[in-house]
Amino acid sequence: MNDHQLQAATDSRIRPLAFHAAPGTEDWRVLGEGACTFFRTASFADGTRLVAAIATAVDGLGAPDVDLRPEGVTVRLIAAGEDYYGLTEHHIELARRISAAARELGAAAEPHAVQTVQVTVDALDMPTVVAFWRAVLGYRDRAGSPEDLIDPARRSAPFYFQQMDEPRPQRNRLHVDVWVPYDVAEQRVAAALAAGGRLVTDEHAPGLWVLADPEGNEVCVGAAGAAG
Repeated sequence: MNDHQLQAATDSRIRPLAFHAAPGTEDWRVLGEGACTFFRTASFADGTRLVAAIATAVDGLGAPDVDLRPEGVTVRLIAAGEDYYGLTEHHIELARRISAAARELGAAAEPHAVQTVQVTVDALDMPTVVAFWRAVLGYRDRAGSPEDLIDPARRSAPFYFQQMDEPRPQRNRLHVDVWVPYDVAEQRVAAALAAGGRLVTDEHAPGLWVLADPEGNEVCVGAAGAAG
């Protein structure tokens, strides 16, 4: 059992609102793929030092997903086991320790800089369509959700499949979901509309908006953990 599986098996599962409400998580935002943040660093060398500090801070508690770039470090917390894919109470303590390590090195957190993207496919025959995409992408099933396929390395965008009851030739059958921090979602929607987009529905706002580009291609803007 790896660190991610151990966390999923032993910790209480939590929802995005509970994570955001916990003291010490102010640097983080829950997106479609876990709790994320970005720490700005002055150089690639500073970024490597931050990664080393994070490794020391969480030693024995499980390893986060870390992406090191010249401009900074993106960190994601998620349990990715065989039985559960999501957040647990364990991630609150990890978030606090990682934020403390970053502060000691003077790396500023920029949680508004994070987002995740998902591709959604509408399908009439779900098993055959999912099987094709699983094979062509080299993805695997997401724990607890037969409608999802994920990159085993958790690098590329996940795919989500929605059941269709009948053909829908008048609309696209593939669209993009963009998950952004809950406190910038309305700003992102406004920017998209100002850029020529159209509001399809805000029935589920502030958690979800459906937009379309000037030619009708749809995108959902999601905000995990938005109150309302």
